[in-house]
Amino acid sequence: MPALLPAFLPAVLILALTTGAACHRGPTAAETLAAAYRETADEIVTASVTGDGAWQKLSYLTDEIGPRISGSASLDHAIVWARDTFVKDGQVNVHLEAAQVPHWVRGDGSAAIVAPFSRPLAALALGGSVGTPPGGITAEVLVVSSFDGLAALGENIKGKIILYNHPMLGSPDAGSGYRDALPFRVAGADRAAPLGAVAVLVRSLTAHSLGAPHTGWMKYAGKLKIPAATLSVEDAALIGRLFARGDKVKVHLDLPAQTLPDAPSSNVVAELRGREKPDEIVVIAAHLDSWDVGQGAQDDGSGVAMVMESLATIRRLGLAPRRTLRAILFTGEEEGRRGAKQYAADHRAELGKIVAAFECDAGIGEPRGFVTDGVPAWSGEARAFAGLLNTIGAGAIIPAFPGEDIDELKGGGVPRLGLAVDMGHYFDVHHSAADTLDKVDPANLARGVAALATMAYVLADRPGRWVEPPVVPAGDAGSPDVTGTPPPQ
Repeated sequence: MPALLPAFLPAVLILALTTGAACHRGPTAAETLAAAYRETADEIVTASVTGDGAWQKLSYLTDEIGPRISGSASLDHAIVWARDTFVKDGQVNVHLEAAQVPHWVRGDGSAAIVAPFSRPLAALALGGSVGTPPGGITAEVLVVSSFDGLAALGENIKGKIILYNHPMLGSPDAGSGYRDALPFRVAGADRAAPLGAVAVLVRSLTAHSLGAPHTGWMKYAGKLKIPAATLSVEDAALIGRLFARGDKVKVHLDLPAQTLPDAPSSNVVAELRGREKPDEIVVIAAHLDSWDVGQGAQDDGSGVAMVMESLATIRRLGLAPRRTLRAILFTGEEEGRRGAKQYAADHRAELGKIVAAFECDAGIGEPRGFVTDGVPAWSGEARAFAGLLNTIGAGAIIPAFPGEDIDELKGGGVPRLGLAVDMGHYFDVHHSAADTLDKVDPANLARGVAALATMAYVLADRPGRWVEPPVVPAGDAGSPDVTGTPPPQ
């Protein structure tokens, strides 16, 4: 999820990003190098857009296995399926790498208005929330739209439920809207608990809603922990209207959520070995876990399918790049990037041999190109290589945050790129029961494979390698679950 990439880039910006200066007198060295890969790139693109391998993989993962929350039997099933599918595709060095993941269980919770009238609410506990006491909590609701508004309530907060009714912006500002709304989900309980609140409710982080609440991870920094749940946009707006009229709104909240001891899990790894420099590696990655509602199709089943099928496509075409292509399906991303952190720790000595890393974790709208941090020294060559994908509209290189999981590789000076897609409707289904296979366009999925496979192959095969100075990661300050949105400070 680019940070923060507008859902629809202006045509002028795309042109500038993909073509650079229009008035040079001849091809640059980067353009000459890219041209040498034109025939191979076209071959990869054609094979990808005419195939349905990614769709078949995603269909099985979502329909047959379903949602895959950390610590669940369904995530274990998905890990075994992914390993076995890599083997069937002919990949080598297929193996599992152990990682511990959180094991939070939602339970069958409920919420309802009990005054000034009775009405059930569409609510979901936020991931990581503590449960309510037996029998639940009934309390008056105070509504705020900012942390300043929370502080202004003063002593009135004691014994109350706080509703953060902060509307999220939609496209073309969905990315920035998510960034602005995210702190209420992540830190809302921590901000309200010391002031005496007994629970918090958070308006779902989506601009377009059809009644479904959107869950996601929250965090406790302090010792005082109060329950936290998300409400559908419609129900949050209802309570907000009642509160604005002066009605005293009371809500009953019953959340049986609990956190169990960490559970064993695994990252899934597979390779296509390089022909000349097998010890140098290009990583392509996605995360296999999801939330426990919907099917995890956009987040991040589509990324999983694109990573797996990119490796399969390159192998079927008989292409053997100079360097090794390594696919990694991380575990435990939604609840703290556990798999990625474990991978970075286990492979610390190898980081200097990773010449690039790609992440797919922004759903699968129409592919636009790739995002990468800032404007690195190699951005001009990246634009030249991405130009090989102009035929499918994926030729942009955009300065933005490339991805949560591969951010763990930053300390090794690894160049990092995230697949950039049109995110105009991503947050409509994100972390909700609506994140299902029917929302995925098979043609966009195939184009995503084409973009990822082409760019990864070129970086694995090019004669030299990009150099990037090591950077100390910012740390897990806020959002562990959204590619392209840097953690809020």
